[in-house]
Amino acid sequence: MIQTSKVEFLNYGTCLRLTNGAVEALVTLDVGPRIISFSFPGGENILNTEKDAFGVKQDEAFDRHFYPGAAWQNFGGHRLWISPEAYPDTYYPDCKPVAYRVTDTGAVFTPAPQVENGVAMEMELVLDETRPVMQVRHRVTNISGAERKFAVWALSVAAQGGVEIIPLNTVDTGLLHNRTITVWPYTDLRDERIYFGHAFATVQQKPIDRALKLGFDNRSGTAYYVLGETVFRKQYEAHHPDGVYPDGGVSFETYSCALFTEIETLGEYRTVAPGATAQHSECWTLFRKPCDFDPKDDASLTHFVASLA
Repeated sequence: MIQTSKVEFLNYGTCLRLTNGAVEALVTLDVGPRIISFSFPGGENILNTEKDAFGVKQDEAFDRHFYPGAAWQNFGGHRLWISPEAYPDTYYPDCKPVAYRVTDTGAVFTPAPQVENGVAMEMELVLDETRPVMQVRHRVTNISGAERKFAVWALSVAAQGGVEIIPLNTVDTGLLHNRTITVWPYTDLRDERIYFGHAFATVQQKPIDRALKLGFDNRSGTAYYVLGETVFRKQYEAHHPDGVYPDGGVSFETYSCALFTEIETLGEYRTVAPGATAQHSECWTLFRKPCDFDPKDDASLTHFVASLA
C-alpha cells in the first residue's frame, strides 16, 4: 500500500513523502518540484541535497526574459527541463510553491506554467506495490500559440562520491560506426574520472574543480549509479538508431563536477503542436550492492552488473 505524508526535510521546507515500504521518495512542495530524496526506508539518499553550495544564476538576461530579480538555483535532486539548452530560457526560476494531488499509486506534481517559455510541466511518481521500483513520468505541454520543437529532459543530480556506469553499444555493424559519443567543449577526455571500455563507460564523482559532460546514444536505455552500498538503476525507452535526439543524436547525457554527477535522459526531439503534450518516462530501481568492482575494468563491470538481482 502506498503511503504519503508531509514532512520537513533539511533546508528544503515542506516535502511530500511517498513510500511503499520497500523504497521512499521525498518531493519538494515549496520550490521546484524536485525529487529530493530516493532511498531505501532509512537508507542512504542517492540524490544530492547540498543546494546552498551551488550558488544562483542571475543577471540582466534573467531580468529581461523572466522578471526583474529573477534567479535560478540548482536545488539538487531530480528535475524536469526541455532540450536543447538555451540561456536563460532553460533556467526557469522554479522557486514557487508546487501544486500536487495524491493518487492510488503515488502523486502528481504541477508547478506554475512557464508563461515566458510557453510550456507547462508536470511530474508524476508511480510506486510499485511492493518492490523498490518507481516510475517517474515527465510531461511538457506546449501552451504557446505556435509549434515548439524540443525534447523532454530529465536530470538527476546524484550525491557525491559515487560511480556512474553507462552501458555502451556493442552491436557489430561491420564497416559502419556502432556508437555515438558527444563531448562538450570544457571536457578533457584525459580526465581521470572517465573510463571508456568496450562494453561500459564509467564516470567517478570526485572533488575535482573541473566540469565534464558527455552524451551517448544509449541503446540499452539503462545507466547505474553506485553510492556506498546502494545501487541506483535508471531505465528509459530509447529509440536508437532511428529516433531523433538533440545534442548530436544522444538520449543519455552525464555532467560531473566537484559537487555532483548528473544522470540525464532525453525523449525524442520532436515538434509539439500548441496544446499538445510530450511525455518521457523513467523507471527507477534500487539494489543492495552485490559485490565490489573495478570502475576501470570491463570484466569487473560486466560481472557487477550481472550480479544485480
